[in-house]
Amino acid sequence: MKDAAALRLLLVAVVLFGGAWPVTKDALADATPLWFGTSRAALAALVAALVLAVLGRLRVPQPADRKAVLFLGLFQLGGFFALTHLAVALVPAGRTAVLSNVVMYWLIPLSVLLLGERVSRARWIAAGLGLAGAAVLIGPWSLDWADRGVLIGHLMLVVAALLWSIAIIATRLWPPRAPMLELLPWCFGLGALVLAPLALLLEPGGGIGAASWPHMLFIGLIAAPLGTWSVVEAGRRLPGAVASVGFLLVPAFGVTLGAVWLGEPVGWDVILAGVLIVASVIVAVRG
Repeated sequence: MKDAAALRLLLVAVVLFGGAWPVTKDALADATPLWFGTSRAALAALVAALVLAVLGRLRVPQPADRKAVLFLGLFQLGGFFALTHLAVALVPAGRTAVLSNVVMYWLIPLSVLLLGERVSRARWIAAGLGLAGAAVLIGPWSLDWADRGVLIGHLMLVVAALLWSIAIIATRLWPPRAPMLELLPWCFGLGALVLAPLALLLEPGGGIGAASWPHMLFIGLIAAPLGTWSVVEAGRRLPGAVASVGFLLVPAFGVTLGAVWLGEPVGWDVILAGVLIVASVIVAVRG
């Protein structure tokens, strides 16, 4: 029953984060990446704080919860979004969405080494299927690896996935006593504090144009707080192999939605990758 609830949270995260990707991509036509990331984090912090204040549940995290807040705020919401938003300028948008969500090459070994998890043969097979699907979506054979920018951009995304994985491991090593909902304002606030100086330094003339405000409001008000809460709770409750494979549904859903909404082409690679990723999730859940 516990895993069923966690799987439902994972589904919510897939829909919100997968849907947020084409929204973000569309928004960047009239916004600079780091300012957009800073604004969504700051707005999510404000909204979460206001909701908790109305409910009478806004309070400073207790000492037992501060490790989780630090790791989530600095690693998952600050470092992860800083690296992925910077990589957008160097790596095609679709590959950014896919590679940054492939946390399995970090999360599974970290779960085994640090949490002592035992991964069944079926879940190793699921991880292989998921990585194969991600590889098809990324299409490394079509990249110019001699281009330094391409190489740096992909390294940024690999490190971004590592930061996300570390945040997940931290919440399992030091599970917060307070409900995750009550920690969201502090996590997003820390993330915004990481992103804001980078935006000022690297995008001094940047900002968010009028056409991108609806996108930012949707992500800041709905997708970011609810999606992050769902991701964190699913990551804490599900085995590392299942969570890491399940997170691959985020870019798969995002690519599909992007094809419908933004008119992006859907070729054999997208279809094959989708089949492999869905199959990997089914095998992981059953394994």
